[in-house]
Order: sequence, then C-alpha cells, then structure tokens
Amino acid sequence: MSNPVIEAAPYGRTGHMSSRVIFGAAALMHISQEAADEALALLRQHGVNHLDTAADYGDSELHLAPWLARHPGEFFLATKTGARRGPAARASLERSLERLGVDHVDVIQLHNLVEPEEWEEAFAPGGAVEALAAARDEGLARFIGVTGHGLRIAAMHRRSLERFDFDSVLLPFSFVLMADPGYRAEVEGLLDVCRQRDVAVQTIKAAARRRWEAGHSGPRHSWYEPLPAGPELDRALAFVLADPRLFLITSSDLQVLRPTLEAAESYAATPVTTNTPSDDVLHEDAERLEMAPLFDGATLERI
Repeated sequence: MSNPVIEAAPYGRTGHMSSRVIFGAAALMHISQEAADEALALLRQHGVNHLDTAADYGDSELHLAPWLARHPGEFFLATKTGARRGPAARASLERSLERLGVDHVDVIQLHNLVEPEEWEEAFAPGGAVEALAAARDEGLARFIGVTGHGLRIAAMHRRSLERFDFDSVLLPFSFVLMADPGYRAEVEGLLDVCRQRDVAVQTIKAAARRRWEAGHSGPRHSWYEPLPAGPELDRALAFVLADPRLFLITSSDLQVLRPTLEAAESYAATPVTTNTPSDDVLHEDAERLEMAPLFDGATLERI
C-alpha cells in the first residue's frame, strides 16, 4: 500500500493513526461486489485506513469480508449494533464477525443511541453496554463507541460518557447544522469532554445538501441529497477538516466518494490559512444551493 495521502491523526486513545476521512460503508448496502471492490480500491489509493460499517447496513459487512481477507491488518475496522439488550447485542456482534470474516473488530459501536427509553435499556443491568464490555474483555472487540443522529445527540452523548467510558462518539456536523446556536453549544460542550478524556470524535453528514424534495424523480443513492461535486462540496468538507479534533465519515452516496477523497487530499496539502473557508462564503454556498438542515430537534429527528 502506498503512503497515505490524506492526513492521519490519533484516533483518540486507541493508539491508531486513522485517516481523518473514514469510509462510511453504508455506501455498500445495495451494490454489487464488483462495485464495492472498486470503491475499496479507491480508498487504498487515497490512504484511507479506517472503515465504518454496521449490522444494519444490508450487505455492507459481506462486501467488506473478501477485501479484509486480501488486505489483512490494513484497515481499522468498526461496526455497530442496534440491539439494546445484552443477549441481542452479543448475538449481533458475533454475527457481524462471521459476516466480516474476522475474529474481532477494532470498535463495536452502539448504533444511534438517542431515544431516552432505549438509552435506559442499553445501560440497565443485562443491557447492551454490559454485554459489549464483556465482549471487549474477551477480545471480540478492542474498543467501544456510541453513535447517533439528530440535534439531541450531542447532549445524549455527554450523558452516555458520564455513565460509561466510551472510546469514540459519532454525530452530525456541518456548517448548516452548526448554524443552530443550541446545537453548536451542545457540540462544543461534548468536544470539550472528548478532548479531556481523549475520546475520538467522528462526524457525519458533512456532504449533505438537504432532504430529498418530494418531486424528485431521479436516482437516490442516500436517504438525503448530497452536495454535488464542486467547490461547495470542497468547502463543506473543509469546514469539518479545519477542526483537528474531528474525523469525517464519507457519504453513503458513492457518487461523491472520489470528490470527497480528492478534496481531503487537497486540503491536507494546502496551508490551513488559505484553505479554510470563511463563514460568509459558507453562508453564500448554503443560500445558493438551498441547503437545509436534515434534523430539527423535533419532527425531523427520526430518519
């Protein structure tokens, strides 16, 4: 494998130097193995060494398996479980290991732990957190993370970190979302906690334009409409990469994978003083492309 061309950074306290762009393997859900192989080959060309999948991502884990077998040890591998009770979470992890063709993953994550009732169930005795901690101690996973969507997730992640010493968190982060003062304050509070405890922070939805309009009749490769390749996408990604505390997970739409990798490569090669877009420019981009938040803290919270 060639030397990485995308910037790498310590992935929290795990000891791994992860590419700051992480591949969102939700993009492999409903495609052929041939198409998946092409995408994974592209990742290697750009130095991406971290894969993020989930038990709920269709055939994603199955598509990754032959690639992991051909390139053992090259990728930091994360998957997720949506189970909240302990036995189901353990069974989900074991099934993921079988589908991925590995004896352990680097990170097992609690998937989209946002709703209070699910949170209580996961943290209760006999719940998913207890089961995954046991699985980690047995060597089935090296680290444990927690993920989520929506404007409530930053506050919920702080609550989760008060209860358990997670190694990573994942949440939405974009210029449009961070324009919400309440969400921005919650995210900054979470980032402070993560910095103090050396918890890795992964971000999603940097390339999102808006939810699909009702009249859209073309193909949909993601549940939201991504930004088109071009300077607006480059600047949206730069907004995330400008914060050295953050890792950026690629869109589930493979159409923007290559532009995302090229933008990140270009960003890493250019002085920060010249490649970080101003808020004024980002605001103009948002107005010109009619960008809109994917979440609103209320009716749009659930996907």
